[in-house]
Amino acid sequence: MVSVNTRRLLPLVSALLLGSAVAAPFTMTVLHTDDLHGHLDPVKIGENTYGGYARQTTLIKQYAASDVNPLVLSGGDTFQGTLFYNVYQGLADVLFMNYQGYQAMAVGNHEFDNGPEALARFAQKAQFPLLASNIDVSTEPLLKDLIKPYAVLNVGGEKIGVIGAVTPDLPLISSPGPNVKMLELMASLKNSADALKAQGINKVVLVSHLGYSVEQQVAAAVPGIDLIVGGHSHTLLGTFDNKDFPKSEGPYPTIVQNPDGNKTLLVAAWEWGKVLGRIKVTFNDAGAVDSWEGNPIPVSKDIAEDDTSRRMIATLSVPIANLRQQVVGNTGTGLNGNREVVRKRESTMANVLADAALAAAQPAGAQLAFVNGGGVRAGIDQGPITFEEAITVQPFGNSLSVLDLTGAQIRAALEHGVATWSENKGQFLHVSKGVSYTFDLSKPAGSRVTAVTLNGQPLVDSQTYKVAMNNFTAGGGDGFTMFQGAKRLDTGTLDVDILVNYLKANPTLSAQNEGRIVIVNEPAAK
Repeated sequence: MVSVNTRRLLPLVSALLLGSAVAAPFTMTVLHTDDLHGHLDPVKIGENTYGGYARQTTLIKQYAASDVNPLVLSGGDTFQGTLFYNVYQGLADVLFMNYQGYQAMAVGNHEFDNGPEALARFAQKAQFPLLASNIDVSTEPLLKDLIKPYAVLNVGGEKIGVIGAVTPDLPLISSPGPNVKMLELMASLKNSADALKAQGINKVVLVSHLGYSVEQQVAAAVPGIDLIVGGHSHTLLGTFDNKDFPKSEGPYPTIVQNPDGNKTLLVAAWEWGKVLGRIKVTFNDAGAVDSWEGNPIPVSKDIAEDDTSRRMIATLSVPIANLRQQVVGNTGTGLNGNREVVRKRESTMANVLADAALAAAQPAGAQLAFVNGGGVRAGIDQGPITFEEAITVQPFGNSLSVLDLTGAQIRAALEHGVATWSENKGQFLHVSKGVSYTFDLSKPAGSRVTAVTLNGQPLVDSQTYKVAMNNFTAGGGDGFTMFQGAKRLDTGTLDVDILVNYLKANPTLSAQNEGRIVIVNEPAAK
């Protein structure tokens, strides 16, 4: 009979006889961002500024030089959100990502906003793999071979598997085109994890553009994933002593027990480069997570700008400098476009956008207008409004459509908008002046809207109304399937032009919430 001590010696003896090394604990440091959305310049929060690629470069290069086995990753959505994106369509961003030494990136939904063409140009320039396991691009000639399900990276002599994932909502919320096919998420992730395991790789990172809640589901359901670098939900995790930051949505890392009986760590880095994620993870000799430490680092004004990056930004800014500063209006009150507001309740910024859409569509007979919360990308501070601010609010290049809808279809659209109220989704609908609706959160999804009025009169289910909205929503984006088959006029007028024209026609705006959206039985804040 073999003794216990002898059993423990057998792996060591076998390794020595075969001339192979004994597995040992391994430590690496992951530096990560997500949802940068073209924010090359710092952004203002309160009285201070955060982010900016020049500051970010300083931090990434500093930690990549000092941290043990650094790995630089992105959770996706590098595209869309500023004038830099509108002019360069991601090619400015990829310059910095290459310079900063990114090693892999999840493909986000906004990477498809300008179709496969813009993403293909970005991917061809990227010196790192773009990853998404749950899409099939094999029949899209522009993207074939440019997006992979996973990659194997050498980090400190150790093979690390990195899998990618993009939100299953991609066809609903962006423009991937007919040749990009979605694959079932959990099966795709499991297939990639199994393929890595078959190669003897036992340390696996998921770069995810799925959002915090779905990422927790993935961690609990898919074996073999040790660390998830998140994106899509713009989630702030960690502990901060900073009055400028909102309340954190969870611990950094968030720990989920995975099906292997090990721990999966979830991390995220908020949005716009305001923080840099940094986590040090030690794996045991079996490849399971053993210990960790870290917290996102505020990318504050105290961080010196990398000189090369600063000069790159200055050069890239030259063609758009005059356009940036053109004043197109003024607001005496400021316009609230905060993400936490526009996806749940009435917003002065969204009201202005809805009114602008209605004004632009009135020549086509429009009686009311919708604006989806996900289409409101920023607010505007009190004072002069520049073209740059307008395009930051409306960066997508969507155009205006006018649909003939029954009152029943309008009510169904509003129901869909509030069905996922607690999840902060972009389908939440704002309405133009003269429209009001009430919804009751104590009722089940699908039967929450209790009243809809137009100019003080209840909406009639059988009556037809002309409704203005962007072509994304009109085409069924965000799941608005009730618009399919509706008579539709596409005007071709761009969203930013609609806003700028409205601002010029109303040069001094003093917007207040007007009771257009009434919430009943809202749960108390936790």
